[in-house]
Order: sequence, then C-alpha cells, then structure tokens
Amino acid sequence: MTLLAPVNKIIPFSNVDGPSNRTAIFFQGCCFNCLFCHNPETINMCISCGDCVKTCPVQALSFNEQGKVVWDSNKCVQCDTCIKTCQHNSSPKIKWMSVDEVVQEVKRTAPYIEGITTSGGECTLWNDFLIELYKEVKLLGKTCLIDSNGSFDFEKDPRILEVSDGVMLDVKAVGEKWNNYLIGYDRTMILKNLEYLLKVDKLYEVRTIIFPNRDKENEKTVRYVSNIIKDKCFYKIIRYRPFGVREEYQEALGDFTTDEDYAQKYVELAHSLGATKAYII
Repeated sequence: MTLLAPVNKIIPFSNVDGPSNRTAIFFQGCCFNCLFCHNPETINMCISCGDCVKTCPVQALSFNEQGKVVWDSNKCVQCDTCIKTCQHNSSPKIKWMSVDEVVQEVKRTAPYIEGITTSGGECTLWNDFLIELYKEVKLLGKTCLIDSNGSFDFEKDPRILEVSDGVMLDVKAVGEKWNNYLIGYDRTMILKNLEYLLKVDKLYEVRTIIFPNRDKENEKTVRYVSNIIKDKCFYKIIRYRPFGVREEYQEALGDFTTDEDYAQKYVELAHSLGATKAYII
C-alpha cells in the first residue's frame, strides 16, 4: 500500500528552517490551536463545505463526484482568497503526495541544499510517512530535521529519530495556565520531549516566543528551558509578530511586534543560565 500524506506546501529554498539552505515541507494538520499561529490554515483538514468554491476568482476550486473540494493548481493564481474565506482554519490547496513524489521535489533542489526540514501543521502526525521519506532523502546524502510542537512521544516510538538528524522543538510556555491558554494543549509531553531529546542527543534547537508585556511568563519559560539545555543545543528566542495571526487574537496577544531590546534581555538571561547558544530573531 502506497503511503500518502497531505502536503500544504513545499518551499524549495529556506534559510530559516534549520541550518544552511533547506527544502521545507509543510504538512497539513495540527493537534494544537495556538492563538499566535502564523499559518492557521494548516491546523485542520478541509471539510469540503464549499465556501471557497464560491469565492475563488479563477474557478480553480470545484467539487468532484464524491462531493469533495478539489484544487486545480494550474488555474490557481495564489491569491489566497480561499484561505481568507475559510472559517475552519484549513485550506483546499492540499496535495496528497506519496513519498516518491515528495522525493522528486527534493531532487529538484538537491544540489543546492544541505537537507530537508519537515514542518506543518505538525509533521509527526504523519510519522510513518516521515520515516520512509527520511530514508529516501538520506540516500541523496541530505540531512533531515523535524520541526515539531512536541506532541509526539519520541521516547515511546523512537523510529523517526533513528533516521533523522534532530528535532527543532517548540517550548511555547511552561506555566500551566498560560500554556493552556496559548495552545489549547497540555504541556506535559512537550516538557518530557525536551529532556528526552536532549538525553539522546537529538535536540537540535528549542524555540520560544517572547510576547510583549508578559514578563512573568516569558521569564518563567526562558529560565526553565535554559536550565535544562545549557549549551547543548541552540535556543531561538523569537519576537512575537502579529503578521498572520488571526485578528480575533491580536488584541489579546498584541497587535505589534515585540520590541527587540525587550526580547534581547531574555537572550541575556539565557546566557547567564548557561544557554550560551541562545539568540534572537
């Protein structure tokens, strides 16, 4: 049986999704509902309600005989009207691709990239697919990184770590109430993965977003992570940016970018606690 997975998009060249130049593959579907998500259209699978079919200006969307919305990429002009129309945090512009089809896309850029990064949504929802994909990409002499929200139990099923080069892990918050408010998901597995991935030397990077005017929560998270990782992996301190964030959450989280000097003090805090590879973006 051919493995298939829903691919939202493939960015041939990215220098923000891991070291060097990489091909970034974004899968559809996520078990979190982060209020600050920059691509909320990747959260849910399309339910074929048809609202986007009515609003597409170039008729690139239609219903098939089974009543499912189908996307004609040849007609599409990438105006994103469908995504703006969708009320379900989804997108009709998904391709169910086989491992071989994804590998063929990677081969197009293989001479110019160091490797691939799989993201989402949450790519580990398609764990079996990733394992087979990584095996093939490794044959091309490329590295494979996992961009994960931390919901997958890597210790219980370590197969993916055996064929990958590491994980870029989001630790969004460690305060229970603040975490639950931000992402709508318990933090227990995330914090478990933080320690386990470090233990097995598969933690490439941790990422934490610094929100404006949230001193207590920002400091709590940075202190917690820094005390665990020390200098053993990179720590990316990310300034909150409202671009792409759903309008209904911008008022609560902030409709402005976190000040650079404000975020820099958390980098300095991380350094003082031994996380010497902390940096700001």
